[in-house]
Amino acid sequence: MPKKYHINTTPVPPRLPRIGKHGIVDWREDCARCHNCVKKACVYDRHRQETEYIRNLKDVDDLFFDCMGCFSCVQDCTKGLLSLTINPVYEQLGNNYWTPDIILSTWLQAETGKVPVSGAGYKGKFSGPGFDSMWTDMSEIVRPTRDGIHGREYISTSVDLGRKPAVLSFDEKNLVTAQPPLISLPLPLIIDNRPHGYRLPKLEPIFVETAARTGLISILDADQWPLENIDEDRHLPHVAFFLRPDSPGVPREVLKKTKLVEIADHDGVITWIKKLKDMHPDLVAAVRLKLDSHGVERAVALAQEETMEVIHVVADLNGNEIGAENPRFIKDMIRQIHTTLIEIGKRDEVTIMAGGGIALAEHMAKAIICGADLVTTNLPFMIALECHLCDSCETGFSCPAKLEDIPFDYSVGRMTNLVSAWHLQLIEVMGAMGMREARRLRGDVGRAMFFEELEEQIFGKIFGTKK
Repeated sequence: MPKKYHINTTPVPPRLPRIGKHGIVDWREDCARCHNCVKKACVYDRHRQETEYIRNLKDVDDLFFDCMGCFSCVQDCTKGLLSLTINPVYEQLGNNYWTPDIILSTWLQAETGKVPVSGAGYKGKFSGPGFDSMWTDMSEIVRPTRDGIHGREYISTSVDLGRKPAVLSFDEKNLVTAQPPLISLPLPLIIDNRPHGYRLPKLEPIFVETAARTGLISILDADQWPLENIDEDRHLPHVAFFLRPDSPGVPREVLKKTKLVEIADHDGVITWIKKLKDMHPDLVAAVRLKLDSHGVERAVALAQEETMEVIHVVADLNGNEIGAENPRFIKDMIRQIHTTLIEIGKRDEVTIMAGGGIALAEHMAKAIICGADLVTTNLPFMIALECHLCDSCETGFSCPAKLEDIPFDYSVGRMTNLVSAWHLQLIEVMGAMGMREARRLRGDVGRAMFFEELEEQIFGKIFGTKK
């Protein structure tokens, strides 16, 4: 049995005043000074922390919004003086997809490296668009490994990248089928290249160092090489250069130290892969493919090429089909690619990476259930650095998270904590589903329920089909 994957984490507090969701309004005028004041009994000790925070308050805008929202003090106060309020700054974070709840949850994971817990529980809808219309099946009957994070059961989260032979041939003693190169990752996650609106030169070495510490791979645009303060022997095995037809060439001695390279899809991509493999046969080559109106068909066509090893399908930042008036979501496009490749007998030969809209650890598990081998993401790592996902980067305004002056150790620490928190959550989800290996989770839609399919089965015969 291989050694368990473990990430060493250290709590990394935020540099800036916390932007929490809840705060408590205290109408002290009618306070009876009860000897058993509910504020003293706060299980999270937030009221005492608020008092200390106010003593050192430097800006009137930096009010204390760090309540866990358990409602205990609000409900138990005999005079009814306390009421819960929502932070207006919190409501301005992110957008309709990257919601304030996602951003706040990511901040907490980056700070602690632990699975996030909400004191007030979930008060929203039980279904919604995108990944929210999909639930993992955690029924009581399939829980042999539900205690995964406690270490009593082994749950493997490792995956492989590369092409696998359709059949294996042996002579009397040995395997004679040529074995293509494979990359093993301890977690089905790759740190994707940053969107143009969120690129700062100082951040690239931080992403590479995070990949090295966690055993993952970070995709780096070839025109951003070389990086400062890089140990090539230590860092390059965790770098995948992204090459476009107009990209500057990466030196052969540099490319030789890497394991994975990514090429933008274009008409001559197959020829380019062959030339690259002739020079570096041990290198795994991936093709980056936009999921536009022709993306699914193009992915299926590429998968049938004998030289194809890895296909990286990418939707937009919100997980939607690119350039479509009524876009499909990435989970539906992954399922279509996966099932089509099964039908033509090519699914097990290629690796499918999926990116776009992967905002939470649960999205990683859900994308794999839909048919991806692993996922790529970028914005959660930016959020880990206290990024608000505002438009200041594009408009030229000052960054509220001050990313231009961010400390190196602080940044790597928070990103490492986030990877650890996602790893723990994947183990929890797989354990609850009775799955012991991430490779076997791929395409196992029997471990999930889809709102659209359930609605069709239950109400389709009554009200007619939507299809």
